[in-house]
Amino acid sequence: MELDQELGADELFQAQCHIYKHMYHYLESMSLKCAVQLGIPDIIHKHKQPITLRELASDLQVPPTKANCLQRVMRILVHSGFFATNKIHENQEEEGYVLTTSSSLLLKDSPTSLSTNVLAMLDPALVTPCFSLADCFQGNELTPFETYHGMNFWEYGKKNHEFINSLNEAMACDSQLVSLIFKDHKEIFEEVASLVDVGGGTGTLARAIADAYPHMKCTVLDLPQVVADMPETKSLKFVAGDMFQSIPSAEAVLIKSVLHNWSDEDCIKI
Repeated sequence: MELDQELGADELFQAQCHIYKHMYHYLESMSLKCAVQLGIPDIIHKHKQPITLRELASDLQVPPTKANCLQRVMRILVHSGFFATNKIHENQEEEGYVLTTSSSLLLKDSPTSLSTNVLAMLDPALVTPCFSLADCFQGNELTPFETYHGMNFWEYGKKNHEFINSLNEAMACDSQLVSLIFKDHKEIFEEVASLVDVGGGTGTLARAIADAYPHMKCTVLDLPQVVADMPETKSLKFVAGDMFQSIPSAEAVLIKSVLHNWSDEDCIKI
């Protein structure tokens, strides 16, 4: 007997919904990227009250023929929790879009903005290799990225400075948000006199640590092309190098958002 004959209709339709959900899941991330590119969170924020679809389309200068498409994108983003809808006036039925906590992190002028992260992580250079996942398993390359681009991630970064700069900006934004923890938990590094941030990029997190703990000497270790010409201070230094070769001496070693770039064997080495 065939499996679909053994299962009830309800189970089969639930399975179909599950498959369709993941088939179309990419629309959520692409809608998020679209919102950031168009500056929709900033438009809603500046409006100071719930903004109607008509008002949003006007601010975006979207032609009336595309208003339906904009509505669909906003519906996806409301469903995903990036925006919400509220009544514009208590005694009226008309609703408008408002920010949620998540979309407040996408305001471009916010010190904790993650809008750069969205654009960097959803860059075609990172997304498109996912289409080569099956090809990767059947080929000689180690990763889908290498299968698609014909070179590994680090080689690609050396040849595409705009791409690597975008990623560095994204990491800096992420570190800016993480650094907020020091305001509530000063005890974390109170007894540490020196720290080296391995793979610390342009030093956003290390700079925040140095500012929070004036007694500490901080060092950032990263690749030469990342730390070249970075401004130093009395308590913050930059060292160009390879973490697999040597790491500057310090009382504490900080590793943030590094291990996911490497294989299990390399993570053990690190």
